[in-house]
Amino acid sequence: MEKRGSAELLGTDQSNSKNASSDSLNSDSKSSSLNSKMGQESESWEKASHSKSFSSSSTSTDNNIVSALEAKKDNQVKNLSGGDTGPPLLNGERVQGIAHEVTYLCPYSGPARGILSVTNYKLHFRSIDRETPYVVEVPLGVVSRIEKVGGASSRGENSYGIEVFCKDMRNLRFAHKQENHSRRDVFEKLQQYSFPLSHKLPLFAFEYSETFSENGWNVYEPIAELKRMGVNNDMWKISKINDTYSLCDSYPAVWAVPAAATDEDLQASASFRSRGRLPVLSWIHPESQATITRCAQPLVGVGGKRSREDERYVQLIMDANAQSHKLFIMDARPMPNAIANKAKGGGYESEDAYQNAELVFLDIHNIHVMRESLRKLKELCFPTIDEARWLSGIESTMWLKHIKCVLAGAVRIVDKVENHKTSVLVHCSDGWDRTAQLTALAMLMLDPYYRTVLIEKEWLSFGHKFQQRIGHGDEHHSDADRSPVFLQFIDCVWQIMRQFPNAFEFNEHFLITILDHLYSCRFGTFLFSSERERVQEQVKQRTVSLWSHTNSQLPLYLNPLYRSGTNYQLVLMPVASMRYIKPWKSLYCRWNPSMRQQDPVYQRTRELLVLKEQLEKQLEEGRREQASRANRAITSPAPPRIHSPVHI
Repeated sequence: MEKRGSAELLGTDQSNSKNASSDSLNSDSKSSSLNSKMGQESESWEKASHSKSFSSSSTSTDNNIVSALEAKKDNQVKNLSGGDTGPPLLNGERVQGIAHEVTYLCPYSGPARGILSVTNYKLHFRSIDRETPYVVEVPLGVVSRIEKVGGASSRGENSYGIEVFCKDMRNLRFAHKQENHSRRDVFEKLQQYSFPLSHKLPLFAFEYSETFSENGWNVYEPIAELKRMGVNNDMWKISKINDTYSLCDSYPAVWAVPAAATDEDLQASASFRSRGRLPVLSWIHPESQATITRCAQPLVGVGGKRSREDERYVQLIMDANAQSHKLFIMDARPMPNAIANKAKGGGYESEDAYQNAELVFLDIHNIHVMRESLRKLKELCFPTIDEARWLSGIESTMWLKHIKCVLAGAVRIVDKVENHKTSVLVHCSDGWDRTAQLTALAMLMLDPYYRTVLIEKEWLSFGHKFQQRIGHGDEHHSDADRSPVFLQFIDCVWQIMRQFPNAFEFNEHFLITILDHLYSCRFGTFLFSSERERVQEQVKQRTVSLWSHTNSQLPLYLNPLYRSGTNYQLVLMPVASMRYIKPWKSLYCRWNPSMRQQDPVYQRTRELLVLKEQLEKQLEEGRREQASRANRAITSPAPPRIHSPVHI
């Protein structure tokens, strides 16, 4: 498989501390990337597995396989704490405070007494009252808010302490002894380093100083990706009109537009679109030339304002597809919401103004509805699950219905492009939330390339508001801009993987890892909300790319069921029905021990991949031996037709 350098992936593994149980995303997590080259597994795989022969009857061999993989430790983690009870530290990580005689109130296994450490990257707790130490680690970027529990007059054991609310579906409570006076210092340190921007401190990504052999910032190159899709051609061209981000500050510096469009056309269209986000190319069909383009809503307003220039520009997009003289405009919003946006100066395209265009509303709700839905889902899944109301509870959250709506919208786009050979223009209100979900999912279904590399251009380059939606380093947890937009996208990818288990080269564990490091603030990849902001903050020069870190651990994230043959390279058309949409329990319920599989899927996956590698080598050796025998048979003289008798 050839190297792919036009899209990015990320991943880490959750590794348990030696001789310790873990209830966390461990900070010395092993990591992998599926972005530059899924086909690079051979070299790194041999190093991980040591190519030992496989014995199907030996249990110890299975253990050796896993041990061989786990022996490939993350060299970034240095135990600089100087003692057995201190946390392992990354390069650039420093202990900011330690509290003794703290009790972690685990909702599953009961209280555990131990030592709590706070660094500039994570919260680390290690029990001292159990034969097998119990370890909890939480990157502080995962923390949503921190509250004090109890006061000076509190009575009763474990009634005085701190509760930590996390973005990954869990809450942690730690009890302190009042006489130790440790709570205030721990609370202040947690506040400081969980929300560094609110305290005029840098995010940990700017202090993390590990170096890698490969610079992950160079993996994605927009011009190379456009050329892979066939741009420049007679109908589409690469434009650098935004190279200083002056036309649209949330768009990348480079994009593709119709070849017939002038700079004046682009400027006029940008002035009529919300946030200046004019229609630009996301994907082009290699055969029909039908396209997926993305933009923001038109600034129609209550007066029904029109822009002849924008109408002409949209017509150029339609004309670039010789297979069809029609354009579908997929508005992600429910129709009432789109109408309501007219009062704010926005709105939607009139079919009278945009001739030969058909407007379709996809009924995907806004960020506020999604945030409330996730809140209900968290209440259902953590800390305990009521078996009697699990199904009714899932239904009441509306989460699966929202996932279904996003998937159904993407399927409609795929159907128009693939089956009807018609170009599609996608937008929501500002074009950086629901629009990114739809275009990215549609491209994942249409193009097998995106099933071995998970695209980053539709999210990072085209300005999804990661800073506002996630709230990196910001203590304002109730901010109305917070929303699980990217989480929904990853959930949709998982739903598609369930229906097409042979079509994706990455596995479920890889998707969970993406979400873990979406919050962690260890890498610069998901920081800030646009390419322009990352350039201004010199993110590439001052932080480590997640892709630099993850490329070294590829085997952890390979899907053993993946098949690269022609039959598995077709367009995917998942069934967007509630009968097929399932709750992602291994993500949303993973902190509950009763919901975990006894045999972790990712561990079994690693074993299967080692076995697959070894069997493929045996098959290749058998083929070579067979070919060698055939060659010898051709060159050797024919045996005599009459054999001499054997004399005994």
